Amino acid sequence: MNCPHCGYHDSRVIDSREINDGIRRRRQCLQCQFRFTTYERLQPVGLFVIKKDQRREEFNRDKLLIGMRKACEKRPLASGTLDKIAEDIEAELYRSGRLEIPSSVIGDMVMERLKSLDHIAYIRFASVYREFTDITTLKELVDALASGEGGASPPANQLPLLSAEELEELAERGAGKSRPKSEPMRSS
Repeated sequence: MNCPHCGYHDSRVIDSREINDGIRRRRQCLQCQFRFTTYERLQPVGLFVIKKDQRREEFNRDKLLIGMRKACEKRPLASGTLDKIAEDIEAELYRSGRLEIPSSVIGDMVMERLKSLDHIAYIRFASVYREFTDITTLKELVDALASGEGGASPPANQLPLLSAEELEELAERGAGKSRPKSEPMRSS
């Protein structure tokens, strides 16, 4: 391992620790005494993602994390939560024994986990992943979550999508009836 400070070709290992999916090693350069950390991770057999246009692309956990981070931006999530989800999804994909996985399977796995984690992040991810073409489709998804059809209830630290008053108002108006144009939607 070359030293990142001086480029010398040799270093000694000061400390090694197991981490979730590999080994973390603390090293010291034998030339300049600079200390640095390296991570060793098993490089599994290549797993390929079949994209919508049928292209094949090597699975990239970082790309998965980027998509989830965008959906979860400014949401009250514990640090490391998304890394754990990405790790779980990757492990599940490798356990499947398949070398090629459709991107839709990965997207569904992410949506399933986000739905139980944070409803706002779930809706953000779904709006991009499912490529909604109109507001009606998005509204149907929000309505399903708000009415409890979406599965698990949101975490305790998450604000509801709609206030109790707004839910009552929607129920009173009934399905398919729209709000009168002169009456703006109240915000809480």
